[in-house]
Amino acid sequence: MKNYFLCIIMFFSYNLYFIFLMRDKHVGYLIYLDLLVGALVLTFAGADLFKYIKKKQKKERLLEQDEIISTELSDFENSDIAAHDLQILNRRLQEQFDENCELQDYVGKWCHEVKIPLAAGLLMNEKIKDPKIRKGMREQLERINQQLNTMLLGCKLQSPLFDLQIKKTLLPECVRTSIRNNQFFLIQKGFELDIRVAELTVFTDPAWLVYILDQLLNNAIKYVREKPVLHIWTEQKEQSVELLVEDQGEGILEQDIRRIFEKGFTGSNNHNGRYKSTGMGLYMAAKITGRLGHEIKAESKYGAYTRFRIVFRDNDYFQM
Repeated sequence: MKNYFLCIIMFFSYNLYFIFLMRDKHVGYLIYLDLLVGALVLTFAGADLFKYIKKKQKKERLLEQDEIISTELSDFENSDIAAHDLQILNRRLQEQFDENCELQDYVGKWCHEVKIPLAAGLLMNEKIKDPKIRKGMREQLERINQQLNTMLLGCKLQSPLFDLQIKKTLLPECVRTSIRNNQFFLIQKGFELDIRVAELTVFTDPAWLVYILDQLLNNAIKYVREKPVLHIWTEQKEQSVELLVEDQGEGILEQDIRRIFEKGFTGSNNHNGRYKSTGMGLYMAAKITGRLGHEIKAESKYGAYTRFRIVFRDNDYFQM
């Protein structure tokens, strides 16, 4: 911009000199020279304008991306300062990342250590003669065990070493494992089980699928009503297999159904003080489902039922 301003000053200065100070004036020469200079200036100005527009368009495209773009626009002003600050921020992020990994590792080891006295406590609990005390103590120990398992899997989910073992998996086996994991509370709450799971196979990680089912069963147990029934069945579609889990519990309010998979969302049901929830179970179930390449949906009628649907798409490419 400064260069064009200087050119304009020089242009007018030359014209004033030619008009007022030169004795032999040939106006035609002046006009010819002005046209020539004007054409050159317009040519360079047009080229600069074209470069500016292209650069602006490139910048707008880069700003739409979720990536670091300072390296793509290295010719902008103070690019060296931006590069320096970016290096500092990357180092600080790496330090924080390393600290978080160490904390996750510590929590994981701590959970494994706690499981040893917990297992001993479960064995000692069987020796309690009073059935009422034995049952109450067993319930609390089982809850501790569930929370430890949730914390362990949560650490794995957040870890950079999160590993998926995708393989051909029988759905009935995963369902049976999840029911065994929750059998104490299912029996305690008097659930009637209606299991109609066909011998279908899907490509998934069985351990993580069991965790997802555990969360759905925990949800059914938490919001149980009188004479509870738990329905689990499969539906085979043209390009997918669906596993459905339904309970006739409290149900979900219509205004809450869209938010139940959000992190920390506990819903309006929690406001009456009957239920205690962290809002993390369904959030983590949805997150893991997405990483597995599946889909989880929910539908509910408040006071009647809640139905979760896990959709396994046609993912035969895992055989490659």
